[in-house]
Amino acid sequence: MRSPHRTDDLPERTDGASTGLVRLSDLPPGVLRDIALVWLADAVVGISFGAIAVAGGLPVWVPVVMSLLVYAGSAQFSAVGILTAGGGPVAAAATGLLLNSRTAAFSLALANDLGRSWAARLIGAHLVTDETAAFVLAQKGRAQRKAAFWISGVGLFVAWNLSVLVGAVAGSALGDTDRFGLDAAFPAVLLALVLPALRSDSGARRASAAGAVIAVLASPLLPAGVPVLLALLGLLAARRGPRRPRPRPRTTASRSAS
Repeated sequence: MRSPHRTDDLPERTDGASTGLVRLSDLPPGVLRDIALVWLADAVVGISFGAIAVAGGLPVWVPVVMSLLVYAGSAQFSAVGILTAGGGPVAAAATGLLLNSRTAAFSLALANDLGRSWAARLIGAHLVTDETAAFVLAQKGRAQRKAAFWISGVGLFVAWNLSVLVGAVAGSALGDTDRFGLDAAFPAVLLALVLPALRSDSGARRASAAGAVIAVLASPLLPAGVPVLLALLGLLAARRGPRRPRPRPRTTASRSAS
């Protein structure tokens, strides 16, 4: 006899999160547009990075290979800065690892959204960035979170690497890249992404405020990159929300009255 509940379970079994498929239709309205804007901002910064690296005296293949293997904007900028200033590869690698260690926290938060297979987790781990984490954490459903991660992550990887190649080939033709204000485009897009969460979540506001204070106070005292890591301590403030009053135990008189 056919179970009357089998039809009701069909949408859950064919959901993209359970079948392993990623579909554009799983993204809420407007999210793909936001993702595309981040791709554009990422491409602008990638061109800047490639041009800065080559203009600093590095061969074209260095920023290109670094982008494929490391794939971490802030870590790459810091490593290239050390190399072009005369520092050794060990110091550059150590600085990049320190800056990129924050993605360990992101990986813990996104682990269930990458997929169940080892291949999906290995590839997905390489695509974990500030941007993919922001898009995933903004979604509610499991299918939406998975689609947001893979669509934004793969697109960002392609946009970043292609733009770095373009910037590296262009080399010093762009001149002084700081005058274009390229460094301000990326933080502005990230701020726009987190604003909805800050408006709706008091815990996120407390964590952001505490992290900002820690980073500002630590910046004059510590090397670049360390204040960003210390700002993660602001997450502790998110757990210190208002306490709910405990219900008072019912007295003998009140129990008798009821």
